Amino acid sequence: MSSAKDYAARNVRRLRRRRHCRRKVFGTAAKPRLTVFRSHKNIYCQLIDDMKGVTLVSASTKHKGAQIDGFAGNKNAATAVGKAIAEKAQAMGISAVQFDRNGYKFHGRVKALADAAREGGLKF
Repeated sequence: MSSAKDYAARNVRRLRRRRHCRRKVFGTAAKPRLTVFRSHKNIYCQLIDDMKGVTLVSASTKHKGAQIDGFAGNKNAATAVGKAIAEKAQAMGISAVQFDRNGYKFHGRVKALADAAREGGLKF
């Protein structure tokens, strides 16, 4: 069983990896940054214009219109969120994004979200 100390150390390492990733990823109005945050129970993503510092579109397992079957913290839920963000982006006329994995490894829920967003029509 992991303690609070272990969790804090793990999060510090993730934040360090996030800073490293963010040096190269920068969103504009034409090509916003698609950032992902995952908690134990939910997954969230946003399209961000870093030039203006505004969120253009967001989707998560907590949104009212989310089509989630069962637990919101698994790959199926991440796939649904990826499809939702792609649909919302297409409605705004956005087709290309910069993917920001936010320090998480690119596997599991993060990969499922990215693959679903690609299938939905986003290019990155």
